[in-house]
Amino acid sequence: RRRWAFGLVVLATALLVLQSLPLVADALLRPLENRAGPVLEDPAGAQAIVVLGSGLLLEAAEYGGDTASERTLVRARYGATVARRFGLSVLVSGGRPVNATRSEAEVMAAILADEYGVPVRWQETRSQDTADNASRSAEILKAAGVKRIVLVTQAFHMPRAVALFQATGLEVIPAPTHFMGGDGADLAWYDFLPRASALHRSYYALHEWLGIAWLRLAASVHGLR
Repeated sequence: RRRWAFGLVVLATALLVLQSLPLVADALLRPLENRAGPVLEDPAGAQAIVVLGSGLLLEAAEYGGDTASERTLVRARYGATVARRFGLSVLVSGGRPVNATRSEAEVMAAILADEYGVPVRWQETRSQDTADNASRSAEILKAAGVKRIVLVTQAFHMPRAVALFQATGLEVIPAPTHFMGGDGADLAWYDFLPRASALHRSYYALHEWLGIAWLRLAASVHGLR
């Protein structure tokens, strides 16, 4: 038992250290970001923009209440840029987290209108995850006659998000932002040293890889029925 316990401790420690290395974090992120597509240049006939929420900061006294998390703000800012550049209507998607006073969609709509001068046409306020984002947003968009969208989210999140939105029958033009994986060139000595920021990036990457694996498993099981 002691040998097994010691082995598990060593394995867990080794995995934690590996995930903390910038070299490893970037290697996990890069394939996801490569699949996200290039920076958007042409909306290719899209009829609307969908911006996905990604959490709130609760009870932020300096803002007088709940506000956007860093991830949500990154998406909202790029959504505003895309909306102004191409003149498309905007849907924001995100439900109300536990203990929050407003939904992610409501917070993003206020930020887009008040801080970026971009009006929001639709708010999807009930979703709790990316699959919900896709299904509930599709209901609103299809009712408005929208079939092709520009989808805004972080590059590492884009492959899974695109798959879920396409599964609803929508045509999706990716508009990825916040590329973090680098190009793999010009490694430096500090890329081999553990860093908290690298552990954070590894977490995001592993979350997406597990989500993609789950989607594939669910699709294969559904196909066997």
